[in-house]
Amino acid sequence: MDEPGAPRKSDPRHVEVVLVTGASVGLGLALARLLLEDESRHLVLTARADSLPRFAELGIREGRRVWLRALDITSAAQRWSVVQEIETELGGVDTLINNAGITYRTVAEYATAAELSHQMVVNYEGPMALAALVLPSMRKRRRGRIIQISSAGGLVAMPTMGLYSASKFALEAASEAMHYEVRPFGIRVTLVQPGFINSPGYRSSVVGRLSRQATEQPGDPYHLHFEHMDRLVGRLMALTSATPESVARRVIKLMRRRRPPLRMLVTWDARLLWWFRRFMPQAAYVWLTYHTLPGVSNWGRRSAEKTRL
Repeated sequence: MDEPGAPRKSDPRHVEVVLVTGASVGLGLALARLLLEDESRHLVLTARADSLPRFAELGIREGRRVWLRALDITSAAQRWSVVQEIETELGGVDTLINNAGITYRTVAEYATAAELSHQMVVNYEGPMALAALVLPSMRKRRRGRIIQISSAGGLVAMPTMGLYSASKFALEAASEAMHYEVRPFGIRVTLVQPGFINSPGYRSSVVGRLSRQATEQPGDPYHLHFEHMDRLVGRLMALTSATPESVARRVIKLMRRRRPPLRMLVTWDARLLWWFRRFMPQAAYVWLTYHTLPGVSNWGRRSAEKTRL
């Protein structure tokens, strides 16, 4: 008897249907390329409408077992349309990989309501709403997998990254609750938590108007926050051995596991952060984190000196 949640390999007619969001760049693209090597799956690769031409540029085209679909994760209508087409034509999603995401760079004082809302709808509300759409079919078939691409930012929060971490903390909490809710129906939920990945994705972070001014104006109270954190993250991303391809390979291995875990830490720095957060006393953790922030002794000093002048 097949284990609940595992593909029905005993049925030769069954083809695992995998839906991947944000599949035209970064980790999503690396996943798409690896999944294309396995013809036993039917892939539904999605991206925003303005990003769909990238697939052709990268040599990825529709075929008998490959669909390319426009999907803005923030659009309820597009979420419903994609899932409904899969339900009608393919019988439902077997594995959902919620990979689409965005990163806002800002500090709490400069974050606008619109920035906060967009960050949350892309990284938290959209993925959870998409998961809710595929669950009824999975529940009826008593099998299915939902893989949420989270981040070490869902474990710890760092300066200038608060909105991003808030969205990932929310995704972590909601996905853990969902894990317990749907496991009795044979559905498995896993949070994949990478740390820093050596890719150009960080450079596409969204910086709001006030935060951009802070990066450009040395007299801004938060100028050094951005300057030092940008340098730190840039160095860490350049030094890490993790790439979109290496993380994608771990996700593919996860898909083959009969008993996938609730959380999977896929890079050494994510594991280190998890260990520190879990086992270090809170006061020691906060002290160590603050005093290891790059140049923190100077943060705010430039604006104070300017005020005195």
